[in-house]
Amino acid sequence: MNDLVHQHTALSDTDLEWLHLLVSEWQLLSDLSFADLVLWVPTRDGARYVSVAQMRPNTGPTSYQDDMVGHLVPRGRRPLLDAALDEGRIVREGDPEWREEVPVRVESIPVRREGRVLGVIARNTNLLTVRTPSRLELTYLQSASDLAQMIAAGAFPFPGQQVDMDASPRVGDGLIRLDADGVVQYASPNGLSAYHRLGLASDLVGHHLGTTTAELAPSRGPVDEALVKVASGYAPREFEVECAGGVIQLRAIPLKPKGVRIGSLVLLRDVTELRRRERELITKDATIREIHHRVKNNLQTVAALLRLQARRMDSEQGREALNEAVRRVGSIAIVHETLSQNLDERVEFDEIADRVIAMVSEISPGKVTCRRTGRFGILDAEVATPLSMVLTEVLQNALEHAFAVADHGTVEVAAVRGGSPTEGRLLITVTDDGRGLPEGFDPKKAGNLGLQIVRTLVEGELGGTFDMVPAQGGGAQVVLDLPVRGDK
Repeated sequence: MNDLVHQHTALSDTDLEWLHLLVSEWQLLSDLSFADLVLWVPTRDGARYVSVAQMRPNTGPTSYQDDMVGHLVPRGRRPLLDAALDEGRIVREGDPEWREEVPVRVESIPVRREGRVLGVIARNTNLLTVRTPSRLELTYLQSASDLAQMIAAGAFPFPGQQVDMDASPRVGDGLIRLDADGVVQYASPNGLSAYHRLGLASDLVGHHLGTTTAELAPSRGPVDEALVKVASGYAPREFEVECAGGVIQLRAIPLKPKGVRIGSLVLLRDVTELRRRERELITKDATIREIHHRVKNNLQTVAALLRLQARRMDSEQGREALNEAVRRVGSIAIVHETLSQNLDERVEFDEIADRVIAMVSEISPGKVTCRRTGRFGILDAEVATPLSMVLTEVLQNALEHAFAVADHGTVEVAAVRGGSPTEGRLLITVTDDGRGLPEGFDPKKAGNLGLQIVRTLVEGELGGTFDMVPAQGGGAQVVLDLPVRGDK
């Protein structure tokens, strides 16, 4: 819609925002009218109309098999559009049109904002299945007529009340029509069933909806006056009512076709099962986070025991082996600590990498600086855990073998994300400016335990590649190329 409006019309950005607000709400009008809606806007030169949006009803057959968005129509070809735009009124005159042997009643509703008509909604009703309307259909049509008059007067949609139509109740979920005092005039079968779920034993018609809702909702004190007012439809509002029997979601829409509130529409939906599943997911998420927290605590306990054991070792080689094990366990604990703070099984790995670098830097033999450049981005837990161990081993190897005790130097960890979210790559290089690789060194055959761990994790578990090469200007460089997915 943005492209069509900017390309063909002279509407301002604020006018366009109003049209977006209307389009976010007009499924309601389409369903109540049992009709297709097409929004036509006059072109910049006023000689044509361009269709910028279309909506089909969920409650009846469509009048348009084809997509109408983007069509251009010369002024004069559709007199109802001209009359609605020029006179600023709803136009219903004329005989039905025939489209592919289907009679269609066409009406035009001007879209007004701050006294100006921005465009026209063509309401197209398929008359092929017309029959004697039921009480429900008559209520729908009367409500649609009231909303159409509000659109023509610039009173609907409600500014600042943009609704997420995917989450809000729809016409077919349940509808209640109130008079100006908040008394129920009509309740659809679905609407009545939702209130029966809350514990209502009688009919709704003739009862004050606000008072009835407040009485059904659990309360420790007097009747909730705010709930009474909201459920009576005095203002456009969404809210939920919960009791032992269930949960219903309600949306109140005041009806002011002539500027004075004559009543309200209340759309409602039984969301009992939806809320139950949400609570189960919240409980599951909390349980998963608690498991990660406990795993982290257990790993830290293991690391502490290994550290104590290392202090009691007489053998320098045995002590160093235990300290390496402490760092390996610690790198896994860092991942679980991060996962315990998240709502899903994905982590921002940059924070983990920084903590691993800080942990391993403690073994630096001299004045060696470790730093990170680039971003690892967000990674799945199944990638983050082995990658943290790989990073630990590579850094340990660089600090232990690249520098002498009194050396100054630098170890740089660089990360580059590329590719698409579904088929991305993560290129990691760990470069030092130390003494370099021994002559004839082959990383694929080296028997060092740390390098064996790296090879196994990178090639077996992460599905990537691992290599060690001489760095430009001296030193060594480890290159890791891993497949990843998700946000960068």
